[in-house]
Amino acid sequence: MADNRQTGKAWATRLWLLAAGLFSGVAAVLIGGESALWLLLAVALVVVMLALFMGRRRADTTPLVGAGGADPQNGLPALLRDVFEDVPDPLLLLDKGGRVVFSNSAMRGLTGGGSERLHVSAVLRAPALLAAVERTTATGEALSVELSFPVPIERHFTAHLSRTRAEPYLTVVLMHDLTAIRRAEQTRADFVANASHELRTPLAAISGFIDTLRGHARDDAEARTRFLDIMAVEAARMRRLINDLLSLTRVELNEHVPPSTPVDVVALLRDAVNALTPLAQSETVTIQLTVPDDVPHITGERDELAQVFQNLIHNAIKYGRPGGHVWIGVSLPAAAADEQVLAVAIRDDGEGIPRAAVPRLTERFYRVDVKRSREKGGTGLGLAIVKHIVNRHHGRLQIRSEAGAGSTFTVFLPLKAAESATVTELL
Repeated sequence: MADNRQTGKAWATRLWLLAAGLFSGVAAVLIGGESALWLLLAVALVVVMLALFMGRRRADTTPLVGAGGADPQNGLPALLRDVFEDVPDPLLLLDKGGRVVFSNSAMRGLTGGGSERLHVSAVLRAPALLAAVERTTATGEALSVELSFPVPIERHFTAHLSRTRAEPYLTVVLMHDLTAIRRAEQTRADFVANASHELRTPLAAISGFIDTLRGHARDDAEARTRFLDIMAVEAARMRRLINDLLSLTRVELNEHVPPSTPVDVVALLRDAVNALTPLAQSETVTIQLTVPDDVPHITGERDELAQVFQNLIHNAIKYGRPGGHVWIGVSLPAAAADEQVLAVAIRDDGEGIPRAAVPRLTERFYRVDVKRSREKGGTGLGLAIVKHIVNRHHGRLQIRSEAGAGSTFTVFLPLKAAESATVTELL
């Protein structure tokens, strides 16, 4: 009731101002007659009073952000909403109670929509951030905290918090993505540890052969030919290792960035089969590709998915039974209503993989049989690359294997962009 009385008094004051301006203008005309100076004064008085009237009306009818039960989203001026919406980093505006007043598109992509009016603890479950929000809201102190989200893909952020100087107080949370930087740091550390271990053996062999060729085998044509052949094999192994490490590094750095282009999976599989047919013929392995009609496209990265299928088919040929078969099938399995997937299964009839080794297959540099893998030209990185590419596509890699009965590697890829967690299912 008090608010209604104050509003009525304000409107009465505005009407009196407008009436006074009009009366002054008419009086100026009556006193000055047709004098141009007096006419100008009359018009000026009317314009000033109208401006005061309209200005007071706008000032009283524009709600403050989060004040008086007004809609916080609508209370934020449109210009500020447009500016904040285009900020590339995730941004939140919180009222003094910690409720979300505004979240921009980058933040909605991180936390999902519908966060307005929710408490920040229901949107970002990070104890360090919540403590910083309480402190900044209470004291106005600007703070920065680091936080991580382990699922669906591990991501790292620095959150910068500050509070507006005037009431109604708003707390601003601006988050900067550190995922690429952290991945680069971890990748460099892993590269040094793993590459130094894997490169030590071929480098030692090549150095030893060089010393031998410089010494007593200098004039031994047969030894020179044999050593040069071995050196060529070891150099090729190092080249494959370096190429796989670089490929894995690129995939890991972009793993948190979802792909956005349509990809024809059937065309990719046919290209992979054509590229690997000479290898299959040399191993007397028959490849059979079975696809249904009207297979839809998926959202993905063409080159990366081509690498996945070529890697899995190549492994099936190398580690399958000599003179055996490799079956490749495409299907659209029944799934939940909100998850439509495309499944690509690659099966061989080889000796299979021991059950205890299956959970470690996607670890970098892991090999079930080190000697056989090296003889086949393996680097121990192929399935690690496959895993990270499938992760980037929000897909799922399923591995089924039984000793003596062959192995089946199935890649499940969503038909549309998904936000679900990515897992590797090992059976």
